[in-house]
Amino acid sequence: MAITLPETLIPVDPRFGCGPSLIQLDDLTRLKDKGPHLLGTSHRKEPVRALCREIQQGLRDYLSVPDDYSIVLGNGGATALFDMVGLGLVRKRIVHHTCGEFSEKWFKASRRIPWIEADNVAVAYGQANSTFVTQGADVVACTLNETSTGVMNTLLPEVGEDCLLAIDATSGAGQIACDLSRVDVFFFSPQKVFASEGGLFVAILSPKAKKRIAEVAADPSRYIPAFADWRLALSNSEQQQTYNTPAVVTLFLFAEQVKRMNTLGFAEVERQAAEKAELLYQWAAERDYLSAYVADPAARSTTVATIDLADTISADKLTRYLDEQGLAHGIEGYRALGRNQLRIALFHNIAFDDLKTLTALIDFLVASGEFAA
Repeated sequence: MAITLPETLIPVDPRFGCGPSLIQLDDLTRLKDKGPHLLGTSHRKEPVRALCREIQQGLRDYLSVPDDYSIVLGNGGATALFDMVGLGLVRKRIVHHTCGEFSEKWFKASRRIPWIEADNVAVAYGQANSTFVTQGADVVACTLNETSTGVMNTLLPEVGEDCLLAIDATSGAGQIACDLSRVDVFFFSPQKVFASEGGLFVAILSPKAKKRIAEVAADPSRYIPAFADWRLALSNSEQQQTYNTPAVVTLFLFAEQVKRMNTLGFAEVERQAAEKAELLYQWAAERDYLSAYVADPAARSTTVATIDLADTISADKLTRYLDEQGLAHGIEGYRALGRNQLRIALFHNIAFDDLKTLTALIDFLVASGEFAA
């Protein structure tokens, strides 16, 4: 199709995907300058350990991590932690609270471990978790932001002294507030808000969680493979290392992003996120061919916006055109939802002005009549 676009409708940066997210390309120039003394060097030596230390301290400052909590870095991404929680932190029973594809994946990972019990308290996709079950559980699992549906869970359950609260914060950490003093395991990977590559995990552990690690590991009947052994992850992180070799480029990009965000402070990053979210959801409310997928305004994510299109418009045609023309990458709806939908990241590095341009571009394309279902 031949569509002539005004230059004013072309975003400066076409990356609007929900992960991996928009990496600052200037960081690669800085990396090149450090390359001979960093890339291809041992992760047990000071240059890489210094990166790990910088990330740990930067996150402690930025997220207001309590002094007695540990910040653990490891390989495998947040998905690896789905298994690590069940293998190394659950005594007997974990209760999951699910609201979409990724929170359900965590539940399914726990359910596959035969020597623990895993229960699921589910709500319909597009809704937030508001009712919690904690009785009889020694771990309660929740998701801060469901990446597949754009649902933000700001309510936290109260758990007893003998129970751990574990939060998957993958697409919310750094931009959605969470009182870490109420959480025992807060984990994420850095390819969302923190604008790095995948494959790394961060787990912030309370003293209760660290005590539980030792307790579960001391049980001779429990199988814990080395890659999922919290003791190894924790002891290496205390030495500013990962248990096995990390992707150093990922660490570098992560460290640079944490520095930038610390310069602003969490409150300012959160304010900017709310401004972007208001732009997207107001746009959806004002167009007759759009509607916000998440009905409850309080549950609409400030990191991942899910916008339904009217049945008369083909989201597949529209997003394919935007991608192939290099105008906007990664705004397809989550595949497993099967909806006629856009899913647009509101992560920190995505500029407000580019989001505004994207909305005007989509309006223009829809008005052209070329993207009818």
